[in-house]
Amino acid sequence: MINAATLLKDLKGLLPGLEDDIRVRLEETPEEKARLEGQYQEARDGGRTGAAWEAWRDERVTQAAAAWVLAGVFVRFMEDNGLIEQPWLSGPNDEQNNRRRLAEDRRTLYFHNHPSHNDRDYLLHAFAEVAKYPAVGALFDQRFNPLWGMMPSGDGAAGLLAFWQGIDPATGALNHDFTDPDWNTRFLGDLYQDLSENIRKQYALLQTPEFVESFILDRTLTPAIEEFGFESVRLIDPTCGSGHFLLGTFHRLFALWQAKEPGTNARALAQRALDGVWGVDLNPYAVAISRFRLLVAALKGCGITRMADAPGFVIHLAAGDSLLHGPRFRKGGGMVQMTLDPEDDPLRHVYETEDKESLREILGQQYHAVVGNPPYITPKDKALNQAYRDRYPSCHRQYSLGVPFTERFFDLAIQDRNGQPAGFVGLITANSFMKREFGKKLIELFFKTVDLNTVIDTSGAYIPGHGTPTVILFGQHSRPALSVVRTVQGIRGEPSTPADAAHGQVWSSIVAMIDQPGSENEFISVVDTPRTMFETHPWSLGGGGASELKDEIEAACKSTLDDEKSVIGFVCMTRADDVYFTPQKALMRAGIEDRFIIENIEGDCVRDWNIQEPNTTLFPYDNDLQPVNDREGLFVKRFLWPHRTILWLRREPNGNHKEMGRTWYEWSRFQRERFLSPLSIAFAEIATHNHFVLDRGGKVFNRTAPVIKLPLEATEADHLALLGLLNCSTGLFWLRQVCFPKGGFAAGRWEERYVFNAGNLTQFPIPTDKPFFLSSHLDQLAQERQSHLPAQLTGQLPMPREALEGHRARAESLLCRMIALQEELDWQCYHLYGILDEELTHPGEPPEVRLGERPFEILMGRQMAEGELESTWFERHGATPITEIPAHWPADYRATVERRLAAIEKYHNIRLIEQPEYKRRWNLKSWESQEQHALRGWLLDRMEVMTVWRSDAPELATCARLADQLHHDTDFIQVAALFRGRSDFDLTQLVTELVLDEAVPFLPILRYKDSGLRKRTAWERTWALQRKEDAGETVGDIPVPPKYAAADFLQTSFWRLRGKLDVPKERFVLYPHCEKASDPTPVIAWAGWNPLQQAQALAGYFISMKDNEGWSAERLTPLLAGLLELLPWLKQWHNEPDPAFGTGMGDYFAGFIDEQLRALELTGTKVQSWRPPQAARHRGRRKKTE
Repeated sequence: MINAATLLKDLKGLLPGLEDDIRVRLEETPEEKARLEGQYQEARDGGRTGAAWEAWRDERVTQAAAAWVLAGVFVRFMEDNGLIEQPWLSGPNDEQNNRRRLAEDRRTLYFHNHPSHNDRDYLLHAFAEVAKYPAVGALFDQRFNPLWGMMPSGDGAAGLLAFWQGIDPATGALNHDFTDPDWNTRFLGDLYQDLSENIRKQYALLQTPEFVESFILDRTLTPAIEEFGFESVRLIDPTCGSGHFLLGTFHRLFALWQAKEPGTNARALAQRALDGVWGVDLNPYAVAISRFRLLVAALKGCGITRMADAPGFVIHLAAGDSLLHGPRFRKGGGMVQMTLDPEDDPLRHVYETEDKESLREILGQQYHAVVGNPPYITPKDKALNQAYRDRYPSCHRQYSLGVPFTERFFDLAIQDRNGQPAGFVGLITANSFMKREFGKKLIELFFKTVDLNTVIDTSGAYIPGHGTPTVILFGQHSRPALSVVRTVQGIRGEPSTPADAAHGQVWSSIVAMIDQPGSENEFISVVDTPRTMFETHPWSLGGGGASELKDEIEAACKSTLDDEKSVIGFVCMTRADDVYFTPQKALMRAGIEDRFIIENIEGDCVRDWNIQEPNTTLFPYDNDLQPVNDREGLFVKRFLWPHRTILWLRREPNGNHKEMGRTWYEWSRFQRERFLSPLSIAFAEIATHNHFVLDRGGKVFNRTAPVIKLPLEATEADHLALLGLLNCSTGLFWLRQVCFPKGGFAAGRWEERYVFNAGNLTQFPIPTDKPFFLSSHLDQLAQERQSHLPAQLTGQLPMPREALEGHRARAESLLCRMIALQEELDWQCYHLYGILDEELTHPGEPPEVRLGERPFEILMGRQMAEGELESTWFERHGATPITEIPAHWPADYRATVERRLAAIEKYHNIRLIEQPEYKRRWNLKSWESQEQHALRGWLLDRMEVMTVWRSDAPELATCARLADQLHHDTDFIQVAALFRGRSDFDLTQLVTELVLDEAVPFLPILRYKDSGLRKRTAWERTWALQRKEDAGETVGDIPVPPKYAAADFLQTSFWRLRGKLDVPKERFVLYPHCEKASDPTPVIAWAGWNPLQQAQALAGYFISMKDNEGWSAERLTPLLAGLLELLPWLKQWHNEPDPAFGTGMGDYFAGFIDEQLRALELTGTKVQSWRPPQAARHRGRRKKTE
């Protein structure tokens, strides 16, 4: 039987090695590489990609490797289930019928007849022979299957064959037996989704669960059959993936044909059913999987048990881009007809895996039903992003692919013209368009043109694999028919993960109640909503009275934030945050002056009335806020230069920086007037709860922490009064009704993150009166508490442990006071917004309140004690549930809390808001973690300023030598004792630990895995072209190098210190394999040295090891490799004539390296190909057999 989980795990382990093998063979086969490079250039010219060559090539390599793997899967399934009489690859090794031995004998015979061939030739022969069966010919079609275009070596193919023949030594049984009397192909869906992590992310692969697929087919295919008759119905899934919708459709149509014509040959009926099933997917191996699954379903339905007896079923599938290929059927709205014909199609391009004629047929007609689960991601490839934007008017701002696909789904449905009924559309898609600004055109322009008749909020349902909140849409390709839209509104999500997702409480409620308008339970409510409510962005689908309460809150207010603010938005937008947003110390190590460094506030820093631990950003502007000039900004530009190509191509609505005449190094946008106005209300754009804070100037705020600017005449008091409304629970309730949920609420809705975007925030309702006093008091307490936190105490170090504990106690006391005042604010705002007629605030100063003691938490504690509620709220927030009001509180405050508890029980609207999802979490970092972070930072800062790092005479040092210097620093020893929690610590061990966590090796081979080294090669090619450009050469368009990922680095600390764009943030440079016998501790340098100082230190160490330690050429090789690594930068930045040497230092070191190479009888190529001994055991490859 098929063990799907084990098969997936093993194939995921097999794929990377096969990718590497194919990639190496490609590099070693010039004609194949040239062919692929030609395809790449055609794709770039055709607008199908804007990716760098390496990234594009690697995607093709992965597709080819996946094709080889899946070809084996298909053949193995056919072998073990008797569809192929004689096995080619393997089979169960039963004593009576050892098909594995038969496959081995077949291979032996092949090599007897073809002695010069290898296992790649054998596998190709096997696939070609299997392809001779008419039923599977299309599956192995040499015109479109990528396995024929890029191949592994002979050794690589041998490894693949050995995988299929592998035996479990414990049992003697075949590792992967595909025998299955039911011919279940569901396991292929798992392979589709998870075989390749890179492809899964790039294509946003996600299976649609069968219960969702069935539900959507019930409300699209079924009415289409009723309207048009099953005999003529055609259904398409334009994003077919592994084919769940297509399989479901086939089974339904085949059953109907059998019921109508029981006497007709089953093969004919199967083909008729297949003629009603159509699909396209951008991912070639998704199409292959769908094709195979449909084939197996057809064979099973017909009772065919041998491929030799199977007809050549026509299966209407093709790999291609449903958004780009084929004509548009809708007129007007700026939409144009496009086909695959070169004279008509602006792209004029299809990949080798894309069947042009099949795409012309499939996407050249309309369908009675269109269903699917389109990808939710934002298109990252700039060329494709623009191509989709040009073709779909609904694409707006940073759109999700769900937007153009929604338009395309309706486009592919039959229109209601000339008396013809309209086709039916059903899709499950990300609900982000409902509330995020990019959905505005889809909602306000496109949906007015079609009959959107059902909207189902599925964000609270548990749908396996769907971490992104979703919505199901149903409609027809016609003008709106009714004045209402059937709406399923969410009230609460699943209380826990259901054992069977198909029977989860939320999903079951949807299925049971969808056709009962006016029905409601604790999870959903079903209503017929006026269509006009869906013609304005954003949508609000809150059920259980939430939508009505939102309307009441708005009705109680005469103004909105739009009436009070001057502007809402970011202060800066770099569009290259990974480059600019860099810690202050890292920028200073790069030689950048303080005036070009400024505090930068990101959304994660804005929490609980304060700005916590802000980062810094490079500020490339002069005193007049103009881009700094070459003379003043020398080190600014040097820091940014490695990323110049990326920075030039940052795109704004009117073009990129180069097209718009901007400098390459300035931010994409800098709102100077917002920066110059000191008072701002900043907020976290993405968070679980509302976090707004008053800032008093001197900072910049990026897109994740936008600011609200009031008119210039507004006072600080005006800002504070507004701040209280924005930070209250009523404010959060309203925001959650209109803003987009990003998901992630496994523990409860209170954990769900929302996007509090500026567009929705402008409509924030403002009551007549505002809570200035409470807001002002909370602001003051937040500032005072901040002054007692460890990050603010580093300037006072060293200090006794008792002093630290005093600050801790004060900070905790202030937090409890803030919790109490936040409660007062929430209850005052219930009255200000008209939710409560009476004001249930405490007349005096409230006592300190701890987490777990608020009224809603007391009620939760009671429900948990009674077994009515399961929640991780208290556990997650370090609180203890209680059921009674704390006895130590004053009597008058206890009475106030009693009244609040009664109000929650009595008033539905108060009960709606007094829930964890609307109440401040106070989810703060523990004191211990803050203290350790602050002490660690102080120690590292001290380590950087020791005299061992002299800039005038740089030398490499060891951790032991650094520790020896620090031994005499009494302040360091005292702070280190606080950090360790003891005074008898090992100083050298501590220094080594701290260094290694903040160090990056000096050579790429010691930093990156193979995937990272390939990306590094692309970056070096970009730098070489930039240098030519600097020298005045014409180089044309410079390809954008690929971003790095965590998986590209050998250690997670390297990834943390470098990031996606490899920006150096480390404090030290590490020199592995360069330790001395007399001092085996790590050899290091300060990362604040420039390339010349690094080269001087490294050359000095080289000479010392050569002359004093007697190192061999083998041991000296990595040191020379390090000098070669620095050489391009020396020639670029340090090659002006030096009087002391009579030449530029770049030229000097080039001569020094040449001299040492000759002396050691080495070559530059050999030195640059050096591999560390330990890594060599992991990286070594056998010579590939061609």
